[in-house]
Amino acid sequence: MRKTKPKKRQVLPDPVYGDVRVTKFVNHLMYDGKKSISYDIFYSALNTVKAKLPNEEKSALEIWKAALDNITPQVEVKSRRVGGATFQVPTEIRPERKESISMKNLILYARKRGGKTMADKLAAEIVDAFNNQGGAYKRKEDMHRMAEANRAFAHFRF
Repeated sequence: MRKTKPKKRQVLPDPVYGDVRVTKFVNHLMYDGKKSISYDIFYSALNTVKAKLPNEEKSALEIWKAALDNITPQVEVKSRRVGGATFQVPTEIRPERKESISMKNLILYARKRGGKTMADKLAAEIVDAFNNQGGAYKRKEDMHRMAEANRAFAHFRF
């Protein structure tokens, strides 16, 4: 694919909320093409989130979106070889990649958690991310800290 960029695939909105971000999240959550199971996990996780935060005036979907925004990194470091040395060069992240990284991190740290079902683990991670804590939030903070520490090499940006 030297000459042309591949076409972006159109993602259809999900059946319950009519939101494209939900479908993208479910696609990341899915194993072996079992999308209906992923939807069940996601929707039951949102129901659990609503039960855990009853005095919150936002809906479960808004809480999930706020949690995703809280764990979305703005900068990352990329390895760049200059001369004989490899530098960690901080670069800004494209919007699609930001969204993808935040979703993948949320799912990754939800899978690592202790808990009964994946829906429970995902709900707990969403609540933690909403409250600016948990594994996914820590991962974002580490990425930002690494970029800040290597800010001196920003002039090697490509």
